[in-house]
Amino acid sequence: MRVAIVENSKITHSGQVGVALAEAGAETITIRAYAGEPLPEPDQFDALVVFGGEQNARDDEKHPYLPHLAALMRRFGENEKSVLGICLGSQLLARAYGADNLIGTAPEFGWCRIGKTAEAQADPVLSAVSDDFLSFQWHDDTFTLPPDALHLAENRSARHQAFRLGRASYGFQFHFEASRAVVRDWLTQFPDAIERKEPGWAARHDALAERDGIVSDEAGLALARAWVATIRS
Repeated sequence: MRVAIVENSKITHSGQVGVALAEAGAETITIRAYAGEPLPEPDQFDALVVFGGEQNARDDEKHPYLPHLAALMRRFGENEKSVLGICLGSQLLARAYGADNLIGTAPEFGWCRIGKTAEAQADPVLSAVSDDFLSFQWHDDTFTLPPDALHLAENRSARHQAFRLGRASYGFQFHFEASRAVVRDWLTQFPDAIERKEPGWAARHDALAERDGIVSDEAGLALARAWVATIRS
């Protein structure tokens, strides 16, 4: 099983997704697209993971590789390969299939509650978690649902929290890969950005991690394992 992982930020963690891929014995190749490394070809890999970043999904002037990455995600999906887009990755997947990116319209941060839709009950990945679950959020943007996509999860801040296209192309607005260890590192690496985003959150972090982070970790690993199970090697 060969999986291409595309990073859009210098500080990127595979987190729970990395744990599940390692459990499955996958060979992973990391592409630092933000640094200009060439994007992978679908015929070389069984699956594609695209993580988040500080840019928005239409920031082509500053990041000219973004439309090519969006198109690549669609090519993987059209070849029946598993695709996973998280945060910016989900926004790019939505873009690739004709949705609108809504910039700055849905700010959300911290461990937040998310609800499954009726369509999620039988979905191979979302069926791995309860109807109402916790996951970590850090975003300002959202998107409309692409045509023919299955709407899988939502909350009051952003209606389109998860969707599926075709066999196994998944977009997740929330950071289910972000374990408590990942979140703690983000707090260390980006203290000023987090303070601007959610004033006083750093002081509340430990209590929130104990109350919500443990539950979020369980849901995140369940989702990661379920997505990895869709990969056809």
